[in-house]
Amino acid sequence: MKPLLELEKTLFNVEWKVIKIKRVLDTPITDGPHETPELLDEGIPFLSAESVKKGKLEFNLKRGYISQEDHEKYIKKCKPQRDDIFMIKSGATTGNVAMVETDEEFSIWSPLALIRADKEKILPKYLYYFIGSTAFKEQVEISWSFGTQQNIGMKVIENLFISVPPLSAQEKLVEYMEIKAVQIDKLIEMKEQEISLLEQQRQSIITEAVTKGLNPNVKMKDSGVEWIGEIPEQWEVVKLGWFISIFGSVEITDGQYKAPLFKVNDLNMDKNKLYLNESNEIADNNIKPISGNKILIPKRGAAIFTNKVRVVNVPCYIDSNLMAIVPKKEFRVEYLAYLLWARRLGDIADTSTIPQINNKQINPLKVPLPTIKEQIEIVSSIETHSNQILKLIQSIQLQIEKLKEYRQALIYEAVTGKIDVRDMELD
Repeated sequence: MKPLLELEKTLFNVEWKVIKIKRVLDTPITDGPHETPELLDEGIPFLSAESVKKGKLEFNLKRGYISQEDHEKYIKKCKPQRDDIFMIKSGATTGNVAMVETDEEFSIWSPLALIRADKEKILPKYLYYFIGSTAFKEQVEISWSFGTQQNIGMKVIENLFISVPPLSAQEKLVEYMEIKAVQIDKLIEMKEQEISLLEQQRQSIITEAVTKGLNPNVKMKDSGVEWIGEIPEQWEVVKLGWFISIFGSVEITDGQYKAPLFKVNDLNMDKNKLYLNESNEIADNNIKPISGNKILIPKRGAAIFTNKVRVVNVPCYIDSNLMAIVPKKEFRVEYLAYLLWARRLGDIADTSTIPQINNKQINPLKVPLPTIKEQIEIVSSIETHSNQILKLIQSIQLQIEKLKEYRQALIYEAVTGKIDVRDMELD
């Protein structure tokens, strides 16, 4: 196995060992229940893969709460405790890890594997850093299997390899990694705050332009709509349903027409552009594709809250999770797209069950209606200012990726023995 060979040749000290991870564990790797419990409004927190974020367990991202009775049943198999490590073992984020840093009672679901260190052989924090390093993740990636999604079995995880120095060296390495990781994480956090401020600035520019226009000296009037506020005196406020056609999905079957099929994930093809001009999949259908310039938005699920609003200017089909909005001549499609983006889809969604948007939310929506000339000018101004901000955001995102790569490289070098920290002064 290549990762094992890589580990063996990087170790600087004969006291380091390359062994299977199961030899340094206090208990066999286990997971949560494979049944779906009843989720409650209060009770014992119930966590799954989405709670693993940036190496930590985020309790605010829990699935929900379960009863004390279910909790007592589940902890007979898997009872989390402080210093446990959770690794996601199925789904798109397979291999991501988090460490338990609380004594709070909670239960986990089956996508999480519980890994518990034998503290006489390995420090939990050292084990956490190693499992999160590329030295371990590469082994996970070549060992996982694919069904409906990527996954890795607990017995497979137990037989992956880890490099283990003496406990005294582990302590020094953990101290080194903690200092370096905190320094890098602070830099990343600062960069992320910069992005957040820039995104708020972009939101403000777009909202101001589509609801107030570009002339700061124009006479204003009350729109009568809370989210809009005042609008230029000559503008109208209209119900959106009067000026649009809404299209849902069609069943894709063999037929005479060929056109791109757009899915929710396609809205992420280029997150820094408003337009999508192609899709990876071409569909056949005996029904004509949706023609004209149109706006695609998510119509159900968590994607609604990502506020993805995209203009498509080619005939296309859409899947059941998307809605197509085709404006009439009174609205420029680009202006209406920015207007919907400014309104924020999550704020108008029906969240009584699964979040969803349909014509019941879209048609009654009251929106400002400038002249076509003003709409064109507004879109041009937005794109000029928005693109400047997006370029800054892209630059900062690249800096963040470089910092993350640097962090991973430091940890990899530490846990594989490329850095000798035994006599290093740490502060």
